[in-house]
Order: sequence, then structure tokens, then C-alpha cells
Amino acid sequence: MKVERLQKVLARSGYGSRRSCEDLIRAGRVTINGRRADIGTLVNPEVDEIYVNGDQLKPAERKVYIVLNKPVGVLSSLRSQGGKPTVRDLIKTKERVYPVGRLDVDSEGLILLTNDGELTDRLTHPRYGHEKEYRVLLNRKPDDTQLDVWRNGVVLPDGSKSLPARCWLEDDQGQTPWLRVVMRQGRKRQIRETARALGLQVRKLIRVRIGRLRLGDLQPGQYRELSQNDIHTMFNILDKP
Repeated sequence: MKVERLQKVLARSGYGSRRSCEDLIRAGRVTINGRRADIGTLVNPEVDEIYVNGDQLKPAERKVYIVLNKPVGVLSSLRSQGGKPTVRDLIKTKERVYPVGRLDVDSEGLILLTNDGELTDRLTHPRYGHEKEYRVLLNRKPDDTQLDVWRNGVVLPDGSKSLPARCWLEDDQGQTPWLRVVMRQGRKRQIRETARALGLQVRKLIRVRIGRLRLGDLQPGQYRELSQNDIHTMFNILDKP
């Protein structure tokens, strides 16, 4: 087996994205042949003894891709806080999977769990700009001016301005204030803060799409496993020779 950069080997073995694996290395939690590892070190997993948090690196697991409809009240992380359940608690698989990106505890909808660090980088790095689509139930129907401001970007509480987004009413003839929002930016609680800045309140928020990956008819708490070919096709990610 050819030598590879350490963070790439860790990502492929299910320790997270390359960036999160770099954090592990930087924190001194990875050793190679008994010595503290450095970012970018070239290793051969078949020859070198690699340890993470004191545990020897295991052979790469099969790649797993799980689409979950995260319910409200469930954390999109692997660590519980305040006794709240996590997305990992809802999944039955022996592989070590982790969520790609975040969805706040008060929101529901599509979240992807995987042990594929390469794919995680593709989905989370800003340069790839995958669209995310949400259904948003507001406390009242926004007017045309509010929708135009939302589309052009809103100044958020931290003083920054959100990037332009596409948004429209699902039923512009009725009074049900369900809004569709499509954006490439994904700051923490951005939709809720945008609505608040416009004098609106979010009653319910559901993520229904990431790139070409759709939630479909999954009910809260339900999940389905995808094949590697499905993932590569949907995100136009091809295996390198």
C-alpha cells in the first residue's frame, strides 16, 4: 500500500473529516510508532503503528451513508447534553458514523450520517457550495418587501450580512405561512435570526434537501441507508484512480 498523508488515512478510517482529523493530530491525540504525530506526515497503515486516543487504528470500515429525518429535540452531534438524545442514538449500525454538518435541536429534517471523511469534506467545505433547502412555518405571512429583503441578504446579530437566498411562499394565494428557503450559506440558526430581523418568528423548520439528496417520505426518527454509488451520483463525486 502506498504512503498517504496521516489526516487522509484517519478520515478514511471514520475519525471525521480531514479538518477534524487535523484537529486530533494538532491536539496530540495521534501517535505514529510511539511518537507524537504531525499534520501532513506520510504513513503506510499496513506498516506504521498508528494510535488515536490510545487505541490502535483499525482497518477502514465499509463506507456507510445514512439519511435520517432528525426529530425536534434530538441533538445533531455524538455527545449528549442535558440528557438529550443524539442522532447516533437513533441509528442501528456497527460502524462508527458521525453527522455531516449540523441541524439545531429545535429543527427537524434531513441529516446525513457517514464514516466517509472524504465525502464530509466535500459537503461541508464552503468552496463546494451545496444547496440546502428548508420548509419554514412562520407566525404570519410575510409581505413582498420582507421576502425581497430576505432574498437579498439580512444583517445578522453578529453584524455580518447573510448571502442572498432564494425564498418563496408555498401557497401565495392562501394564508398558510409556509416558506421555502434555498441557500448555500449555513450559519448557526441563520434562518431563525433572519426571520427575527424581519419581524417574523419561525414556528417550525424542516430541512428537506442537501444538494440532490432529498428527505423524501421519511418520518421523524426514520432513516434509510444509501449505497456509495448513490452518494457519488447525487453529488457528482467520482472515485479517483
